[in-house]
Amino acid sequence: MLNTTIKSSIDRLWDKFWSGGISNPLTAIEQISYLLFMKRLDQMDLKKVQDSEFTGEAYKSIFAGENEVMRWSHFRHMEGSEMLTHIQTKVFPFLKNLNSDNSNFSKHMGNAVFIISKPSLVVEAVSIIDEIFEDIAKQQDAGQAFQDTQGDIYEHLLAEITSAGKLGQFRTPRHIIQLICELVNPKLGDTICDPACGTGGFLLGAYQHILTQHTSKEHQKTDENGLTRGTLGDKLTDERQWKQLKENTFFGYDMDDSMVRIGLMNLMMHGISSPNIEQKDTLSKKYDEDNYFDVIMANPPFKGSIDKGDINESLSLPTTKTELLFINRRG
Repeated sequence: MLNTTIKSSIDRLWDKFWSGGISNPLTAIEQISYLLFMKRLDQMDLKKVQDSEFTGEAYKSIFAGENEVMRWSHFRHMEGSEMLTHIQTKVFPFLKNLNSDNSNFSKHMGNAVFIISKPSLVVEAVSIIDEIFEDIAKQQDAGQAFQDTQGDIYEHLLAEITSAGKLGQFRTPRHIIQLICELVNPKLGDTICDPACGTGGFLLGAYQHILTQHTSKEHQKTDENGLTRGTLGDKLTDERQWKQLKENTFFGYDMDDSMVRIGLMNLMMHGISSPNIEQKDTLSKKYDEDNYFDVIMANPPFKGSIDKGDINESLSLPTTKTELLFINRRG
């Protein structure tokens, strides 16, 4: 769980966005996610560079050559106007095309906009996010996995969205995700789907559950909920298994384009290199993936409804309420 220091930092970040003119909660979360993603990408890439130097395995940095200036660690020291211009004109366009022009990520990032326009806001946000990551590092030293803290950050941010209840855009608490993963027990080779994925919490939970199954006991730990966890996956010695796990295992759908982008960034920040998340209402006629997936895990949105004429023909319940139709949805 988040400690009081991280919660306080998130609250300060939220207040800065609010006072900086970005008052729509979901818009603020999306912009914060872009900054978190920039920070995490730099952090992950530096770790891979260090690991490759230690092991001798080849690794080409995503910031190689002229892209070195795109690093968070490069622009974080800039002055306000210089930093804002650098992010707007260089870093964000680089971010949007991160996985090549044809990737699922770049497709959904195509219409993404970096709307922070005040130099003071971007400087304050970068400073606060640095503080948050320093505290995350301390929690990691204490045995808390990064993905747990990352998920808790989103949960704390989403808790601020009172208007989101109309779409049910609330992150499922981590201990509930863990419990469902333990009960459903997804395995390597399964295709796993969340038809209302939001920030991707269930997909990350399933990923971590499978990694635990393939992590040696000496690399596993017991978390605060009494569950054994391991994220190393050292028993996965075949590159084809890693490719299967990271590219062809996890699938998610959400009707909100902002949530799709947040979910994509969230999965990529945790090592799922090519996330399969699409913008689609899985209750509508546009959804045609029935009986494709081996495992369905979801916490469908409540208090929502769908136009009667748009309901998928495979759904038989005489209702427009989303919580009932998702029960009818078989995957």
